[in-house]
Amino acid sequence: MSGKLYGVGLGPGDPSLMTVRAVEVIAAADVVAYHSARHGRSIARSIAAAHIREDHIEERLMYPLTVETTDHPGGYRGALNDFYEEASARLAAHLDAGRTVAVLAEGDPLFYGSYQHMHKRLAHRYPTEVVPGVTSVSAAAARLGEPLVEAEEILTIIPGTLPEEELTARLASTDSAVVMKLGRTFPAVRRALERAGRLEDARYVERATMAGERTGALSEIDPGTVPYFSVAVLPSRIDAEPTSERGEVVVVGTGPAGPLWLTPETRGALAQATDLVGYTTYLDRVPARPGQRRHGSDNKVESERAEFALDLARRGHRVAVVSGGDPGVFAMATAVLEVASQGPYADVPVRVLPGVTAANAAAAAAGAPLGHDYATISLSDRLKPWEVIAERLHAAAAADLVLALYNPGSRSRTWQVAKARELLLEHRAPDTPVVVARDVGGPEQSVRVLALADLEPTEVDMRTLLLIGSSQTQAVRRADGTTIAWTPRRYPEG
Repeated sequence: MSGKLYGVGLGPGDPSLMTVRAVEVIAAADVVAYHSARHGRSIARSIAAAHIREDHIEERLMYPLTVETTDHPGGYRGALNDFYEEASARLAAHLDAGRTVAVLAEGDPLFYGSYQHMHKRLAHRYPTEVVPGVTSVSAAAARLGEPLVEAEEILTIIPGTLPEEELTARLASTDSAVVMKLGRTFPAVRRALERAGRLEDARYVERATMAGERTGALSEIDPGTVPYFSVAVLPSRIDAEPTSERGEVVVVGTGPAGPLWLTPETRGALAQATDLVGYTTYLDRVPARPGQRRHGSDNKVESERAEFALDLARRGHRVAVVSGGDPGVFAMATAVLEVASQGPYADVPVRVLPGVTAANAAAAAAGAPLGHDYATISLSDRLKPWEVIAERLHAAAAADLVLALYNPGSRSRTWQVAKARELLLEHRAPDTPVVVARDVGGPEQSVRVLALADLEPTEVDMRTLLLIGSSQTQAVRRADGTTIAWTPRRYPEG
């Protein structure tokens, strides 16, 4: 009979944090295996040293390289793969001989652990048990003495080896985070934290629970002193003291529907805000956070809403003004900037973050009708005369531009779509493709492609966006019964 394979988690470094099960497995094993660098020393073995007997067979699995420079024909990954194959073969020989093999792993065996490479190659062939261990993440939080996550907060575990842009996006969009694998990656991680606006909150933990442990504010750490066995921690934001008394206003867009449409930058701004200001319908798209104040209002008080947000910022609040779609497209950015240009608010920092606008969302759902030049026009005559709208429709249609028509109709505006169709038919063929997109991204999403002559005004409301094709826009019915629309990028000469 074959032996049994164990992946044994040893915890973060302090031998007293090994589990009872880990000690039992090591005591009963015939073979104790552990990974090491080329110098031969093994942190895993040092943690378990008190439980390794003289009659244990020890298998030191020594990495052939510790940096990504190698002359192996398969490169760094190829060299490691060969090593894992050879190491698993050595362990398989013991298992075939009926010996029980305990592979030691710092932290938890399946959490960024070397054991997992043995597991993937052997667990399907031999009886296997994984003994979980305390991770470095839990150890770091414990040594800092600060909550890591509370309530509905989200914890993100990030390898510091990611590209800096990706690190920045991940750090900006999460509540709490732990960045692993520092060492040579520390300068990039620090820059990413700063770019994400999280550097002041970041903590540093080195060799948690081990000899040489060090903790502190990450911003004060000398990059030249950072070893691989260290982590950056962004603790829970709940009940955290503000790191700055200077307020600001950030105008953000939630996209056409909700969380799936948020950019990482917008997620970060919403998470960092002390106050959310906006039309109640849009505020409802943003998850509630403990301690965060929400100030909802009607959709027709944009200037008052902007002034309220700027007043909060003057008093030191971090305010996110929430729009639907993109805040700069028929939305709140204009109102905020207009008020912010006035004397009392000239010194209040204001930022505008882009979002997915309704036209782009509707176009993607239908295909690519905005593939060439297009114009965006609002049919609402609440803030501009209909005569101006009609003139712009004539001009854009005469120029053969695809049209994205926002705010086409509402309970109080029922005739504009019919009038717009009439004007457009003076320049466009009756069979011009039209995309009628309603509640894109929402639970009632409906996207239809029909002919301009068949556009029914009574079926259009404020949750609908219209895309009117140019003379070049194509609509084709596919085998699955759906119709796609696109506008070629080439335009015929003459």
